[in-house]
Amino acid sequence: MAANDEPLYPIAILIDELKNEDIQLRLNSIRRLSIIARALGEERTRKELIPFLSENNDDDDEVLLAMAEELGVFIPYVGGVEHAHVLLPPLETLCTVEETCVREKAVESLCRIGAQMKESDLAEWFIPLAKRLAAGEWFTARVSSCGLFHVVYPSATDPLKAELRSIFAQLCQDDTPMVRRAAASNLGKFAATLEQSHLKSDIMSMFEDLTQDDQDSVRLLAVEGCAALGKLLESQDCIAHILPVIVNFSQGVYDKSWRVRYMVANQLYELCEAVGPEATRADLVPAYVRLLRDNEAEVRIAAAGKVTKFCRILNPQLAIQHILPCVKELSTDSSQHVRAALASVIMGMAPTLGKDATIEQLLPIFLSLLKDEFPDVRLNIISKLDQVNQVIGIDLLSQSLLPAIVALAEDRHWRVRLAIIEYIPLLASQLGIRFFDDKLGALCMQWLEDKVFSIREAAANNLKRLAEEFGPEWAMQHIIPEVLEKINSPHYLYRMTILRAISLLAPVVGADITSEKLLPIVIASSKDRVPNIKFNVAKVLHSLVSILDQSLVDKTIRPCLVELTEDPDVDVRYFANQALEACDQVMMSS
Repeated sequence: MAANDEPLYPIAILIDELKNEDIQLRLNSIRRLSIIARALGEERTRKELIPFLSENNDDDDEVLLAMAEELGVFIPYVGGVEHAHVLLPPLETLCTVEETCVREKAVESLCRIGAQMKESDLAEWFIPLAKRLAAGEWFTARVSSCGLFHVVYPSATDPLKAELRSIFAQLCQDDTPMVRRAAASNLGKFAATLEQSHLKSDIMSMFEDLTQDDQDSVRLLAVEGCAALGKLLESQDCIAHILPVIVNFSQGVYDKSWRVRYMVANQLYELCEAVGPEATRADLVPAYVRLLRDNEAEVRIAAAGKVTKFCRILNPQLAIQHILPCVKELSTDSSQHVRAALASVIMGMAPTLGKDATIEQLLPIFLSLLKDEFPDVRLNIISKLDQVNQVIGIDLLSQSLLPAIVALAEDRHWRVRLAIIEYIPLLASQLGIRFFDDKLGALCMQWLEDKVFSIREAAANNLKRLAEEFGPEWAMQHIIPEVLEKINSPHYLYRMTILRAISLLAPVVGADITSEKLLPIVIASSKDRVPNIKFNVAKVLHSLVSILDQSLVDKTIRPCLVELTEDPDVDVRYFANQALEACDQVMMSS
């Protein structure tokens, strides 16, 4: 009897657990559905498990979400694609629940299943499901149906296609704003499956209805699909149907909602690619200028972020004539976030404008943004300096920007100082050795004694990168003497930074310079009165073992470490012993 009852065990356990009051227990059982399905076999999964899930009336959103997700990958457990339709009923039920995330996951799973189903099965099972949801009494069903049309349309017969287009058009005019929003969101996906002839007639009619909706949330979703629709249409149709909508929306008079204009600003560049350069110059440049001067800061932020991309599709003359005046205004905008958005992209305008316009018009804007009171504005400019260098050359760049860079190197905001440090090696490679020595060398040493640890750490790494850039001889002449001088700093944190710099420089400058100049300083620091210095000495000596000659290790490093192993401080003894082990390993391997 037990043997006969055994196959019933998994489904019985599942039923018990799915009726349990403990949500976590119910959730765990849903997560194990694939294991239960394998235990039951394909036939019993189709005949028992899936019907049971269809009738399950759990009201916990987390459990329902997990079920919607699991069913999306359940085709292998019901016997393959030919039986995929049995998964549709429970997902159809989930498409009607109140919680948005559950419905979205159910629609996503239905789309995944529909993409694998045979055309005949789509026509028999999936299309009726989409039509039932679209005719649902509750708006939740109709909202879900909007995401399914692009799956079913390609496999439908011509009369059925006409019906599906008609149903989608009705959803675009639904009484409930949530349904119209869903239709607007999915219009682009649905349009991509339609024949070209119906794009211009049916889809454009739906699009125009949605862009004139009384709810701004519907209009902005319609605008969001503008670029996608524009790419599906031929250029002249795009200019005739979509361009006027965008141009009108860019005018605050036409649409009072800043959120819609914000979406226009985000979509404008992609639309330019769809309509071609001629239409862009004639119609979209004035629209873009209006957005750059919009009353709402959020709209100006979105528009400012696209300024470089927009200039690239214009010729330099148009960019200088129409866009540059707006850029000048935005550089002194009352909103710091607008200025930051502009600063993050403005450097990219230099290649488009060319050398003369960059020097005459952009450089003053760069310099004003470099002195902005808001740190993010300055940081965004600093991170893109190399784009300007490529256009105007290093001589002019250094003359114009170096004073600003020096000022930023001493900025009261440590993140600004950090950004400058990280940019120094690139700047050094562009400026060359002589210019760097004259102007920036002192700054690099100054940062080693900054009050902020992250700055000191970055300064040590900076010295290593400079030594790699200019070579060991330059480092020996310009870096090492000043670094070693700072080992006598009265503050132990600064002495620790010097030890860190030595450990980073040693592999770059090589064994000779390390043994002659750096090692004696490290050994001398082992006598420091501060335990933190002594255990950092042990760490540095550990790193030097693999660089230096074995005889030097035995003669100089090992005795120092042995002495540190007898230190009163437990951390000093620990790191000294670790370093001694490294010495032993190197000796054994050699």
